[in-house]
Amino acid sequence: MVEIELDGQKVEITEGSMIMHAADKAGTYIPHFCYHKKLSIAANCRMCLVDVEKAPKPMPACATPVTQGMIVRTKSDKAIKAQQSVMEFLLINHPLDCPICDQGGECQLQDLAVGYGGSASRYEEEKRTVPVKDVGPLISMKEMERCIHCTRCVRFGQEVAGVMELGMIHRGEHSEITTVLNDTVDSEVSGNMIDLCPVGALTSKPFRYQARTWELSRRKSVSPHDSTGANLIVQVKGNKVLRVLPLENDDVNECWLADRDRFSYEALNTEERLTQPMLKQGGEWKQVDWQTALEYVANGLRQIKADHGAGSVGTLASPHSTVEELYLAGALMRGLGSENIDYRLRNAEFAKPEGVRWLGTSIASLSTLQRALVVGSNLRKEHPLFALRVRGAVRKGAAVSVIHDVEHDWAMPIANSLVAPAGQWAQALADVATAIGAEKGVSAPVSGNATDSAKAIAKSLMGGERKAILLGNAAAHHANASSLLSLANWIAEQTGATVGYLTEAANTVGAQLAGALPGEGGLNAGQMLANADGALKAVLLLNTEPQFDSAAGRAAALGLNKAQMVVTLSPFKANMEFSDVLLPIAPFTETPGTFVNAEGRVQGFHAVVKPLGETRPAWKVLRVLANMLGLPGFEYESANEVLVAARGAQDAQAALVQGGALGNATSAAADLTASDGRPATASIYQLDGIVRRAPSLQMTADGQLARKAEEVAT
Repeated sequence: MVEIELDGQKVEITEGSMIMHAADKAGTYIPHFCYHKKLSIAANCRMCLVDVEKAPKPMPACATPVTQGMIVRTKSDKAIKAQQSVMEFLLINHPLDCPICDQGGECQLQDLAVGYGGSASRYEEEKRTVPVKDVGPLISMKEMERCIHCTRCVRFGQEVAGVMELGMIHRGEHSEITTVLNDTVDSEVSGNMIDLCPVGALTSKPFRYQARTWELSRRKSVSPHDSTGANLIVQVKGNKVLRVLPLENDDVNECWLADRDRFSYEALNTEERLTQPMLKQGGEWKQVDWQTALEYVANGLRQIKADHGAGSVGTLASPHSTVEELYLAGALMRGLGSENIDYRLRNAEFAKPEGVRWLGTSIASLSTLQRALVVGSNLRKEHPLFALRVRGAVRKGAAVSVIHDVEHDWAMPIANSLVAPAGQWAQALADVATAIGAEKGVSAPVSGNATDSAKAIAKSLMGGERKAILLGNAAAHHANASSLLSLANWIAEQTGATVGYLTEAANTVGAQLAGALPGEGGLNAGQMLANADGALKAVLLLNTEPQFDSAAGRAAALGLNKAQMVVTLSPFKANMEFSDVLLPIAPFTETPGTFVNAEGRVQGFHAVVKPLGETRPAWKVLRVLANMLGLPGFEYESANEVLVAARGAQDAQAALVQGGALGNATSAAADLTASDGRPATASIYQLDGIVRRAPSLQMTADGQLARKAEEVAT
């Protein structure tokens, strides 16, 4: 540790730290633009000049290392005058368009100009202009003459996103930030550049000119998409969501958001929203009131149960639903006497889990990994924020190995890659296990071939201290999922690694905790979707569109059409081809609820806007439906009461799921039988109904690629 004097205050700071770090620790604000705690130091803007005793001139606080006994003054005349001079320089070419700038009210340059800027400019020449750039549907670069060349956006792409899509060309007054080749910015985390920009050069295209920042209410929420559980600030005006920003949480999403977390809110304001219950009568859809719709559903369920038995009723639920919704859906089915409920819509294997499948480690620990083996995941597109952490670990020297059926661009160096058809992944893991066994002198659980690729992966896993084997969405949905887990557990035991599932959805872990799984004799999702013998007569679809969300794909319609009654609970006009009833339920912004992310972190949230039209929270709809059916135990008055019932009174307020409930152990024996077909996985902007309906996301390169693939498939 080194002790310095900062504005007369003694501060102890780690050797090698910069003055800026010491100021942060001491709670002293030093004005800056280019410095950011998550990015490398560039010292571009010079706004952080401070007075260091015995230094002949002011020094940049962000790039000046501390030394023992250093005396620093941040508010001396020398420091203030230097900062004022820098501000004058920065404003020489800055346009006078604050009244029409989207950044107005949250602009660092505007804020600091009040304290450090002059009342008039000495510069009388014409200000420079910069050509307009079109970099895609998410980021606006129409006013790049506002840019102060802090290069935060450039460094973010290079260091965090792993793709240097923006760079600075030319020199002096001709300098400009550009894509160089006039390409679009296609990174799945590109929206973070908007947050990082300290001026109005990079702004949000979907939000552009929608509202002033001081007109917006700021409300906390949690992302309903992938299993990160990113913390959000949802900004609202007039009961309408207009913008989503990250809420900083170093344990979960740090200060970043994936683009689908940031821009998917557009879907909440589209014409596709379902705002009134609807019944299909004579092949035509008619709007009805809630009483009529619920009576129709209750009478239908009652009649079908009487005619065909409770086993003829089932529920397919989305793992993007809340714990409360999933718990009540399961309780409703079991109250009717049916065990037919499942959230595992994309799975090909339905072995009874021996614990709640989870990440196997904390999300934060991904940043400190030294070795990792990822099986069956396009990490960058399926879990963008996990990829940022793993990429950060690689920058510190971690070695990542991959087993997949396609060579994906992860925007990071991959130490070892074993490409094999999905049906041969168990064999590939057996080969790695054999190589490890040979190295350690132990017998592998099954015999494999220690290929060169397997040996390289084995050697990598046997090095380092902090290690993880991560099973991706394709591995979780695999026909031999239990075999993959069994082999991964053996390899982890021999190498000292943790084993875990990246988990697909916002509430995959929560769905397991809530009991959204078939009980004894119950039908699993695959059986219900196929409905081969037509035994399933009534189906409730909770927040899901099986033709897009399941392994059955478009064939799901064939199985569901065999049912007498299909009830869809959705925020959108969905499943109209085979449904008989549509019940409008609230999306995550219009209902309280709870998600449990991949690491078992329980995150509750409240509604940030009022329900649209006649939309109602799904937990209330399920509770009222149960009341109308005369089922006992559904006297809940709030979502929190449902959560207490789902988790137990003692665990309901715990921030993390208790370790005993989580587990990735399996007693299944490894089976090397090759399976046919590729496991079902969703592309980045097809994961759930909300992202599928977000116009700007669908206009991105990834969105268009998925649409073309769908057109080819059909």
